[in-house]
Amino acid sequence: MLTVVGIGPGSEAMMTEQAIAAIRDADIIVGYKTYTHLVKPLIKDKEVIKTGMCKEIERCLVAIELAEQGKKVAMVCSGDAGIYGMAGLILEIVTRQQRQVEVRVVAGITASIAASALLGAPLMHDFCHISLSDLLTPWEVIEKRIQAAAQADFVVCFYNPRSRGRDEHLARAFALMAPWTSPQTPVGVVKAANRKKEEKWLTTFEEMDFERVDMTSLVIVGNKTTYISNGLMITPRGYVL
Repeated sequence: MLTVVGIGPGSEAMMTEQAIAAIRDADIIVGYKTYTHLVKPLIKDKEVIKTGMCKEIERCLVAIELAEQGKKVAMVCSGDAGIYGMAGLILEIVTRQQRQVEVRVVAGITASIAASALLGAPLMHDFCHISLSDLLTPWEVIEKRIQAAAQADFVVCFYNPRSRGRDEHLARAFALMAPWTSPQTPVGVVKAANRKKEEKWLTTFEEMDFERVDMTSLVIVGNKTTYISNGLMITPRGYVL
């Protein structure tokens, strides 16, 4: 059995009981080294196989091979395993290669949900997720999605917003949104949600400070109805009050 586990944003308090049970029940834990460290208190003396960035395929193949040997394997992913996590890659390999292993996916709290709760209620109406990482998706495709989301007035959650190697992507995304986005549109940023170095702040579209954002950040750009009140970012659902 191979269980792909979404461990949430970073703290055990934000993990589901199903996720905790899957880790405790596993013989072997596989994952990116940062994520295995986040669940270290649950792992105890279990065997742990961890790899660095850009080793996703190798990591999945190891997990699948161990599961085929009859081991109970838990592949841990931050947030939700099915949202920019390893669930898709695991299932792609298993189905395309016709591997003989049972796969179970355990849901987790993704970054946008964790960030939304910390900021208030910015995701109360239609919203979308857009990753600004072009490692697996051509930047031209990402640009089209950004423009389409802004034109349609979605609340936009930007994953992987900015890194040392991609320090201009978030600024470029804002420039692409600008024709359809008011300068006063609220923007919320949460860095390292539910981890020791958690930070959050509210700003506006025109006053956005891109330098404060890194790869652990989640950036939420509101829609035309989103507002800030008493330190809370709120997107009305449409109720008449």
